[in-house]
Amino acid sequence: MHTVDDVLALMDLLFAERADRWTDRGGADFWDGFYADRDRPVPFFRWAPDESLVAWAADGRLPLGPGTRVLELGCGPGRNAVWLAQQGCAVDALDLSATAVAWGRERAAEAGVDVRFARADIFRWQPPAEPYDLVYDSGCFHHLPPHRRVSYRALLERTVRPGGRFGIACFAAADDGHDDRGGTGADDVDLYREGGLGGGLAYAADDLRRAFGWLDEVELRRMRPAVDGGDAFGEDFLWAGLFRR
Repeated sequence: MHTVDDVLALMDLLFAERADRWTDRGGADFWDGFYADRDRPVPFFRWAPDESLVAWAADGRLPLGPGTRVLELGCGPGRNAVWLAQQGCAVDALDLSATAVAWGRERAAEAGVDVRFARADIFRWQPPAEPYDLVYDSGCFHHLPPHRRVSYRALLERTVRPGGRFGIACFAAADDGHDDRGGTGADDVDLYREGGLGGGLAYAADDLRRAFGWLDEVELRRMRPAVDGGDAFGEDFLWAGLFRR
């Protein structure tokens, strides 16, 4: 081992292959299988953007429109990427799953918008020279092991322009008013001892403020649950966070 990347790659191997949701070692096959059945009763399979994205755009805290460059990390079948393109943004959307990317391309074609989808490991992907006005993540960060927070920050530092925004939706840890239906609140060290990540990592608000404290917090709140038949996605076991660089 000679580099930080060598160390991080070695630490990836401390987790069982069945727990891997972030590399080609196990993650790509898992997500391909996950997205293969489009009729599964998965809430975020709905063709609807995150309610937080819609709300931030509506109140002006997230300026969108022609000329806005957007990168989505872990785009899944493209529901947010397509909506952002519908607002006039130029969107690059990455996902580890070829199945998800194919579904996203179908949705973009159906909506009549252009989204540059790419099947990619976000840590092996080469960002363009010009950074983005918005980097958005709905469900990727909470599937990363603790040591990959280092890689994730480095990626944001390369891709979010000064003055740009970073938005995230991720599992929230249980508190007095909510459960943690989305993920595990286990300590980092226990994750390495067990070699697994549960269904994903559930974060407390202070955890996210520590992870993204080098950015200015615009808003950090629980997602608002979606109304049946509504035109946005929301679950209150998820955080909705918006930060400005």
